[in-house]
Amino acid sequence: MNQKISKILTIVVGLIGLIGFVFFARIVITGDDTIKLMLADPTISDSHVAPFISFAVILLIATAVTAVVFSIVNLVKHPQVLKRSLMGVGLMAVLLIGSYVFASDAAVTDVMGKVLEEGEAGSISKWVSTGINFSAILGVIGFGAFLADFIKSLVK
Repeated sequence: MNQKISKILTIVVGLIGLIGFVFFARIVITGDDTIKLMLADPTISDSHVAPFISFAVILLIATAVTAVVFSIVNLVKHPQVLKRSLMGVGLMAVLLIGSYVFASDAAVTDVMGKVLEEGEAGSISKWVSTGINFSAILGVIGFGAFLADFIKSLVK
């Protein structure tokens, strides 16, 4: 990385950290009881917490945009990485479709067999079941990869 860009990024990161620390210090100095009172009563201004939350949201958005932009730039610069990425997305789509096919759309019941509130059968139940199945499949794949890597490192 260029020395000049590195210095600029270090200064920007330092400023962001300093701003975050100032907001944090303001909240700590104010105290828990005062902040709880501010949050409980909407007529009292929460001028200590709101800027901290806004700052955190702005940082989250900036981080997400930066990650997406640099990922796209990197994929465009390296077509072989784009090919592997598209294959990975395709595999994830196949796993999601498989999870959807095997998902249940039955109503959600309690131990006594009574349908829970908001647990009716239908598309929402099917998508929740799909998410659970998809997570389980990815968990098994991840655990298998972990075990394979662990065994590979033991053999070395």
